[in-house]
Amino acid sequence: MRLSVAAAISHGRVHRPLGLGPRSRLDLLRNLVTALVRHERIEAPWARADEMRGYAEKLIEYAKLGDTNERAMRMADFWLTEKDLIHKLFKVLAPRFQPHPGSYTRMLQIPNRDGIDRAKMAVIELKGNPFPPLVRPRRDTDKTLLNQLLKGYREDMQRQAAPQAPEGTPV
Repeated sequence: MRLSVAAAISHGRVHRPLGLGPRSRLDLLRNLVTALVRHERIEAPWARADEMRGYAEKLIEYAKLGDTNERAMRMADFWLTEKDLIHKLFKVLAPRFQPHPGSYTRMLQIPNRDGIDRAKMAVIELKGNPFPPLVRPRRDTDKTLLNQLLKGYREDMQRQAAPQAPEGTPV
């Protein structure tokens, strides 16, 4: 028996086609990374936030090397369009994430954007920011089919395990 897995064939595409071209895509990502460093929590369409997340985390990895590292300074100079944020990156964010090995951002889905496109939206934030935490909506899982079947099974097992009165005895 052969198992097959459905896979999306990318044909050499390694990233999402954001913007109007390569330069537009890069400018869009740089502006999003800059906004994330400045505000530490932003709303963006899911595809843009997801694409930008890797670049923001890599920038923080470089910032953890310190402001004396030439490559880290070049990366910060390239990715941050507002140069006053370089100081914040190296002096505020890098020490905050120094003990952590990775995963510096958190992404949560929020309701779709109203209007013409109804785009899937997300909030992306840096962990440890000063804002109140966003709560993840929990699904009511009692109503799923699997949980209903498990609940019925547990009730049946409890009925069988309960001491039964002999027949003919009034209950």
